[in-house]
Amino acid sequence: MSELERLGITQKISRYSYAKGDIAYLEEDCDLPVYLDALRAAGEAFSFDEHHTNGDSRIRRFDSFKVAA
Repeated sequence: MSELERLGITQKISRYSYAKGDIAYLEEDCDLPVYLDALRAAGEAFSFDEHHTNGDSRIRRFDSFKVAA
């Protein structure tokens, strides 16, 4: 969550992403590209591991992402 705030993109993250505690789980088609574009714009390198499953993810049981008021 603090990373999204630092990059100034918190308001751009949709309710289709999830959050638990201080961790955001970004929706891959819309919100992840927003984050990656912000990293690129800031000149920051990144890498990540991709994991695919056809099963139900526990993340879908987390709260939808909401911007704090």
